[in-house]
Amino acid sequence: MEKNKNLSELYQNNGIVLFDGFCNLCSWSVQFIIKRDPKDYFRFASLQSEIAIEILGTFSISERFDKSVVLIENHKIYFKSDAALRIARRLNKYWKYLYYLIYFPKFIRNFIYDLIAKNRFRWFGKKKSCFIPEENLIGKFLD
Repeated sequence: MEKNKNLSELYQNNGIVLFDGFCNLCSWSVQFIIKRDPKDYFRFASLQSEIAIEILGTFSISERFDKSVVLIENHKIYFKSDAALRIARRLNKYWKYLYYLIYFPKFIRNFIYDLIAKNRFRWFGKKKSCFIPEENLIGKFLD
């Protein structure tokens, strides 16, 4: 019960980004977000972790989203381009303006997202083990 209470508090105060811990592109994206998160808003967990499975279990999701970044914000869950653009909205400098791509039709945004997701291992490589953050960043990771 205490764990669920802590998750609930975390949902209200932070955006939670779930990512593929074996994907080089995904791991690079997490590092990119951390460097451009001026308000220390985001927390992270790999999709393969127990905490991510627990978090996803609190939502009624019928699909598997192992080829998608997942964002949980204010007790709502976002996938694919919606998640990526909502993350961009919180980044510093000009990155936040990428959010305006949300006005493009979702089927076009997700088509491009799916194309990259489908080819991410071929184009960017795959890790043999899950991403492990540097010691000074461990507090940003839930797992």
